[in-house]
Amino acid sequence: MKIKPLYTYILVILSMLFWGLSFVWSKIVLKYYDPITTVLLRLIISSALLFVGLKIFRRLQRINMRDLKLFLISALFNPFLYFLGENYGLKNSTATVTSVIIATIPVFTPLVAYFTLKERLSKFNILGLFVSFFGVLFMLINRDFSFNVSPAGIAWLSLAVLTAIFYAVLLKKLAAKYNPFFIIAFQNLIGAVYFLPLFFIFDFRKFIHVVPNAELLSSLLLLSVFASSLAFVFYTISAREIGISKTNLFTNLIPVFTAIFSFFILKETFELHKIAGMIVVIAGVLMSQVKSKINMVNIYRFIFNKKKDFRF
Repeated sequence: MKIKPLYTYILVILSMLFWGLSFVWSKIVLKYYDPITTVLLRLIISSALLFVGLKIFRRLQRINMRDLKLFLISALFNPFLYFLGENYGLKNSTATVTSVIIATIPVFTPLVAYFTLKERLSKFNILGLFVSFFGVLFMLINRDFSFNVSPAGIAWLSLAVLTAIFYAVLLKKLAAKYNPFFIIAFQNLIGAVYFLPLFFIFDFRKFIHVVPNAELLSSLLLLSVFASSLAFVFYTISAREIGISKTNLFTNLIPVFTAIFSFFILKETFELHKIAGMIVVIAGVLMSQVKSKINMVNIYRFIFNKKKDFRF
């Protein structure tokens, strides 16, 4: 199956949309469950759905025992450590602020990718990266120049950012050998195993006393299907097609999507400086994806440049 560059960018934008919405859905689930329970349930549901789909479409693969260690380490970074940081950070902050801090991942990823995978970005790409980062920062700071997030929230979210960067490098290696759906299914299963002991130690007593309702179940299902399954699959395809650095640059769109849906669903405030920050973020993302001068001819050539075939 051929994946043209245009379709690749559609997939990466969809993955960012689902991850942007994930902060909203998670915020709803966290009203009922603690972070460990929230992550464990979404991983179990996600891995079950993916393995059923892989079985139906005959896409199950055998793991080379030499790669098992790589799977175990990558799953330790994401979903285990990443989701610990993200969900405890979300619990100590708003959905929009959480997504803004997570969006700093592209600032550091190119450095790691450069030293480990020898991926390069042009000067114009780097300029776009910093423009989008300042847009993110603008959304994060209040009018009195204070940060609208607690120190504990920043610490947890910093853990999420750090682990996501190293996970991206490991993912690149796995994506060269395995089906994206299989990678995410197996990593989610390993992640669920990692979370299980913590669930019984810290969350089990509270879990058995919660009576699920429509809001909880629907939000948990949306998290599992779109944020923990499809978003990671789309991200994996994109990372394989256009590289880690350029794929991660699109994560700056996550706080834009989160802010919009938080306003309508969670009734979070949507002030003028947030709107201005979003505009700067989008401008930076566009700049980061253009290889040379800013004109429609170069943009067209960049988007429709021929790529190698991609097979599921």
